[in-house]
Amino acid sequence: MRFMMFVLTDPVPDEPADDADVDHWVQALDTTGRRLHGDVLDPSEARGVRVRAGERLVTNGPIPGATDTLWGFDILECADLDEAIDVAARHPMARNGRLELRPFPGA
Repeated sequence: MRFMMFVLTDPVPDEPADDADVDHWVQALDTTGRRLHGDVLDPSEARGVRVRAGERLVTNGPIPGATDTLWGFDILECADLDEAIDVAARHPMARNGRLELRPFPGA
């Protein structure tokens, strides 16, 4: 099954912070083929786009008032949701931020 894993900040991280190098997590999963793709997303380049009453509204940056920021994503190939959760729990942002897993439809 394929899962999209969103990497987000969290207003209440674990204490103490996890200073593990995320590159070790990436390398281990790339080697086993469980991480198919992933990248960092620059929040300063984000644009919110809505259309209301026929008018296009564009805002700069992350969603105003949001308590977390999307920092990146990974596409995982795992046997099932339990394995995806296990993989996500080893990511440093599981303690420093939060991760959200979503299965691909039909995957």
